[in-house]
Amino acid sequence: MKSSEQDSGRRSLGQYLASIRQDRKLTLRDVEEATGKEVSNAYLSQIENDKIKKPSPNILLVLSTTYDISYEQLMEMAGYSTSSGKANPGRRKVPTFAEHNLTAEEEGKLLEYLQFLRSRK
Repeated sequence: MKSSEQDSGRRSLGQYLASIRQDRKLTLRDVEEATGKEVSNAYLSQIENDKIKKPSPNILLVLSTTYDISYEQLMEMAGYSTSSGKANPGRRKVPTFAEHNLTAEEEGKLLEYLQFLRSRK
């Protein structure tokens, strides 16, 4: 991972997609089959390893549908503009783990940890 990515604390598109695939317990070949071979396992591997940083919107749409995750989020992570051009400086991004199919217990533990982090300020 590049130091700028480490400094920002944000995962790359490739890291994010790899985490979703692994959470779903899918192999690269499983995804290739699930996409009707619209996304080859080799191409997905290159995305996940950050060799391809800006896949086409069509590829992102196929992956968002396959993984049942936000297309808009993938577009933003790939560097595509998804807003109507109006900035909303008061809006904050909220991290979500919804796409990771957390159990109620895992969700509770995350909320406890968040509370702990906030209490340290």
